[in-house]
Amino acid sequence: MASAKSTQTKSTPMLKRAAASAYLGSVIEYYDFFVYSVCAALVFKDVFFSNLTPAIGTLASLATFATGYLARPLGGIIFGHFGDKLGRKRMLIVSMFTIGIASTAIGLLPTYDQAGLIAPVLLILIRVIQGVAIGGEWGGAMLMSAEHSTSNRGFWASFTSAGAPTGQLVSALVIAGTLAAMGPDAFIAWGWRLPFLASVLLLVIGVIVRSAVDESPEFLAAKKRTPKAGIPILATLRKQPLTLLLAVGVGLSAFMFQGLLTTYSIAYGVQIGIERQTILNALSFSSFFAIFGIIGWSRLSDTIGRRPLVIAGAVFIAVWGFALFPLLETKNGIIITIGMVVGQGIIHPMIYGPLAGLYSELFDTEHRYTGASLGYQIAGIGAGISPVLFAAIMSSTGSPSTIPLSIVLLVVAAISILCIWRLGETKSRTLSEQRFAETPAATGAAPTGTAATGTAPTTDTPPAAMEGPTQ
Repeated sequence: MASAKSTQTKSTPMLKRAAASAYLGSVIEYYDFFVYSVCAALVFKDVFFSNLTPAIGTLASLATFATGYLARPLGGIIFGHFGDKLGRKRMLIVSMFTIGIASTAIGLLPTYDQAGLIAPVLLILIRVIQGVAIGGEWGGAMLMSAEHSTSNRGFWASFTSAGAPTGQLVSALVIAGTLAAMGPDAFIAWGWRLPFLASVLLLVIGVIVRSAVDESPEFLAAKKRTPKAGIPILATLRKQPLTLLLAVGVGLSAFMFQGLLTTYSIAYGVQIGIERQTILNALSFSSFFAIFGIIGWSRLSDTIGRRPLVIAGAVFIAVWGFALFPLLETKNGIIITIGMVVGQGIIHPMIYGPLAGLYSELFDTEHRYTGASLGYQIAGIGAGISPVLFAAIMSSTGSPSTIPLSIVLLVVAAISILCIWRLGETKSRTLSEQRFAETPAATGAAPTGTAATGTAPTTDTPPAAMEGPTQ
């Protein structure tokens, strides 16, 4: 069987190296991401949109934050295509390099007062390039861990996701340290550039580690099995459109909640009079707990399944959406920190952690990079648009009530529950199993059978009805 052959080339040392590479890549990605998100909430309205009123400037600044997210699905398609055709490793080195260079370039941009309209235009352009590269980073890094593993796939794949709060923690500490050392005025004037420029150091370390990882054994086995596989994005849309749609829905609540916790909470907190340092400290503290939350919940998902944790996480997101704003409004540093730790360190990882293992199990190897990346990145738009959406809702209602924002989270949490219920449990599927092989008309050859049935469906079948053999 294909699964038996593919596992022969897998080794524990290479698996650990792949997990370390995925973790570092995600640290770099989210370091750059959160530096941008904090600066978009606190600084860019004064640096790149100083010609606008403070409220409109904040909205415009958060909109540039969202553009990076809108570019991510395109990155998932581009990097997914070449990752499924040429290999995961090559694309991961390209994506990491592009992310690091783009972030460094932001630190070198002129301000609006120095260059006029060209300054925000360049900011948006670089943000789009960075978004395209980030769109291909997570899927490939996650697959390198998942496809090197022979057991506990959720645990090993989760190191990609665990890099997110680590990058956030590092960025928050760097920004908080810089802000404390030079004060708000100097930070807004020029100090905000330093965290962006520092990303080049992480880039060098990450490229060195990533270059030492072997290509995914599942990818190599798939190339031998179907050397003339079609266009990955077309294969995904033709064979698994429903799976892709449900994958987006599963992750949507986690990303909308992430956007609230890591970006909008900062802008909202400053708006109601919370000290910048207080909210950044709370964010740093909660990020530390999120690292262990992601890994811990993901390991548990290898035992009890992905679906129970996603459902529980979505329920808690719906509840905490009503609790978080009153906690912020106390303006008490300890209470705010507790609210952020519970939200980001415990609740959010219940969905976000198992997503890595879940997405690796939904798509065939021949188009897995594309399918997993596209599902994750389209869902990830939620984290980009939620701060803008929340700010727009608060601005349009003219009311200090945050109940409408909590209702939005309630709705997307319900969507995630419905989607994971439809997908079913996936933890025991074998990655080498082909569930959606090409038809004879598409390949000019006999259809490749699945490991479980010996036949291959040509249309998207609900994954819950297609459980693979226990790995």
